[in-house]
Amino acid sequence: MITGKLYIVSAPSGAGKTSLVKQLRNEVDKLVVSVSHTTRGMRSGEVHGSDYFFVSVDEFKTMIENQAFLEHAQVFDNFYGTAQKTVEDNLAQGLDVILEIDWQGAQQVRKMLPDSISIFILPPSIDILKQRLKNRGQDNDEVIARRMRDAVTEMSHYPEFDYLVVNDDFNLALSQLKSIIIANRLLQSTQQQLLTPLLQDLLN
Repeated sequence: MITGKLYIVSAPSGAGKTSLVKQLRNEVDKLVVSVSHTTRGMRSGEVHGSDYFFVSVDEFKTMIENQAFLEHAQVFDNFYGTAQKTVEDNLAQGLDVILEIDWQGAQQVRKMLPDSISIFILPPSIDILKQRLKNRGQDNDEVIARRMRDAVTEMSHYPEFDYLVVNDDFNLALSQLKSIIIANRLLQSTQQQLLTPLLQDLLN
């Protein structure tokens, strides 16, 4: 059976990663977004198992002890992690899997799954990134300033990624993400397995 490919997608807060990945999932078949585990509280409208797997701190720490995570991190008072079994089960079914994680998580995943494909999404400018964060209307000036500092740190790790996509025009960025996935599905090594009967017929 053809196994899927694992895609790591990272970006600074405000670059539009979540919106792009959501639309990409809607438009590309056999593509799933991995659902992370978290210890933070469930927000209004969120669904367990769809947005996150919501677990207690004790449950999360037990999973760490059992080496159940591909990557995990503590963000302020909450823990976040990607369960290895969830990802591997999807890949084994021939599904391509997207992980929406930061550069630190990406480093952890690459060590365990070096064949993963990584994509970094950039904003078109620092000013536009700041404006996007302000337009959310969710954070005060102090939080926005911290997010901007974090964004610069995040973006400094772009050389670690295989692909760079600039999210200036949403539809163009979406098209570029699709192209990356399609191109990797057309690799000779993948197509050879899919097209075995045709290749045998053509060469006999």
